[in-house]
Amino acid sequence: MDAGGRRRQAHRRDAPNPMREVIVLPPARRPARADVPAELTWDLSVIYPTPAAWEADLAALEQDTAAVAAFRGRVADGGPAALLGCLRAMDALRERQVKVGSYASLHGSADGTDARYQGWTGRAGAAGARIAAATAFVETEILAVPEDVLAQAFAAEPGLAPYRRQVDEIRAQRAHMLAAATEEALGALSEALGAPAVVYRRAVAADLDFPAVRDEKGAEIQASVARLQNLMQSRDRAVRAQAAQARLEGLRRHRTTLAALLAAMINRNVALARLRGYASAEAMFLEPQHVPAAVYTNVLNVIHDEMAPPVRRLVRLRQKMNSIDEMREYDLNAPLDPDFDPEATFAEGQALIRAALAPLGDEYQGILADAFAQRWVDLADNQGKSHGAFCNTIYGVHSYVMMTWTNGMRNVFTLAHELGHAGHGMLAMRNQRIGDTRSTRFFVEAPSTCNEMLLGRHILAGTADPRMRRWVSVQFLGTFLHNFVTHLLQGHLEHRLYGLAEAGEPLTLAAIAGTQKEVYERFYGDALTVDEGMSLDWMTVPHYYTGLYPFTYAAGLACGHAVSEAIAREGAPAAERWVQTLKAGGTRPPLELMRMAGVDMTTTAPLRRAVAYFGELVGEVERAFLLDPRD
Repeated sequence: MDAGGRRRQAHRRDAPNPMREVIVLPPARRPARADVPAELTWDLSVIYPTPAAWEADLAALEQDTAAVAAFRGRVADGGPAALLGCLRAMDALRERQVKVGSYASLHGSADGTDARYQGWTGRAGAAGARIAAATAFVETEILAVPEDVLAQAFAAEPGLAPYRRQVDEIRAQRAHMLAAATEEALGALSEALGAPAVVYRRAVAADLDFPAVRDEKGAEIQASVARLQNLMQSRDRAVRAQAAQARLEGLRRHRTTLAALLAAMINRNVALARLRGYASAEAMFLEPQHVPAAVYTNVLNVIHDEMAPPVRRLVRLRQKMNSIDEMREYDLNAPLDPDFDPEATFAEGQALIRAALAPLGDEYQGILADAFAQRWVDLADNQGKSHGAFCNTIYGVHSYVMMTWTNGMRNVFTLAHELGHAGHGMLAMRNQRIGDTRSTRFFVEAPSTCNEMLLGRHILAGTADPRMRRWVSVQFLGTFLHNFVTHLLQGHLEHRLYGLAEAGEPLTLAAIAGTQKEVYERFYGDALTVDEGMSLDWMTVPHYYTGLYPFTYAAGLACGHAVSEAIAREGAPAAERWVQTLKAGGTRPPLELMRMAGVDMTTTAPLRRAVAYFGELVGEVERAFLLDPRD
């Protein structure tokens, strides 16, 4: 047995929570949520022990809102005490609102078909709209305070110091703030303005249905987005093709509706940007993130242009290794070594992750131990569950991770990624007030992708098996393909669609699908046939409803790669810099946070180093399969 195999056996014996070492095989039909074993689900009772307790806190939001509203008309001329009292009341309101909203949304993510959870989400959203309207005055009144009066207030009241960044950011938006009555009206309409995102989530969770498919053994599988994505990585091309066809048939049924939703979301953002005086909707999203347009352009263009050649080489390698005449989308993940697909139980994954992230220190290890022992992670694949993976850190509680565990080693990388968000959220929560815990999206994917890189390096250091080492290199390629290709091309589509909307072009189904096809054809060239299924990929991407999110994955990976290299090169000093950066939360703009960790994203160097590393990995894999890289 190789070193990697011995390590996995040891992890099984020493698993931190043996009860959760469960073999999760996809059943013929997805179980109802009520039929899923509790050990495969997250424990939401930590947020509220009962629905009645949630109801009580939902009602208490009214009193919290009233406590803030009591400062109306006093923020600008009530002196330092009034300003501090208002900001503290806002913090208390936000803390309760985050708990109330997260409890509802996490239940809805676990089972979007449950009418009760849909009701909870709707009620939490309605409460959010009322809160937005009732508290809109806070920002407008802070903007009304003269600069000298504000300076005197901060000098006279030490308690205001933690709010300096928040107040500065509000005042920086002065040029884009509207009249108080208009801001209040927009706050009251927040639920309606957010309708496209809500409808999209419900449609994908409850309405997207697909024809049943058969796996490699001929067993009939009730398909879901997640299961079809998994089957499209099968070693059997017939299974992959069948899964792609089932996916296409399911998407076709809702393509017109989802195109209208996406168009509504983009047009809403264009309208809001114009109303607030931004140059564009993209500028409206970039400015609060503190991301200069030049940096945004660098991420989109440098990575796109320099990644395309090695990606095409990799596509051709898969084609040759699998004897495929014409490469299709469902061949992009065709196995390079179909007879080697290492498995990992959840317990084995826990142990691997804890060992890989040991350089980050004892506090980080404690967070991981709690995550595994206290059921922070939802592993099940049940009817109505959201596809994909995410992490939600609830201030004053802890983080929650959603994913679907299918016993593949790739699951371990996904879990390490989401625990990167959890570790970041927990360290920030422990060291910052609620308003300073979240960094902007440009930084937020760096902690998660750094974890993936550290995990891969750890596995490579622990095995001499050439097939395992080759497999890990392929997983690294998967991480880069996910962030530097999948998400980056999503970013290119988003960029082009906003351009069409800004120019007054109607975002019809034909326009969206046609633009999606063009984005893929430009990147893959003649290495891949872009078909109808690829032209509908935008239908399963929730990030289009959050505003310029996809491109940030590429920025995060560039930073995460640089940090993991520094930790490998320097050891403890680099790891400590990184942990301190995570603890800083959102107290600094993202480019400053990255500099704090030793990465300068105002240059193209981190982007180019990461792309070069991808090219090196492609070369290694080509050599491992005894192919000429020029072939």
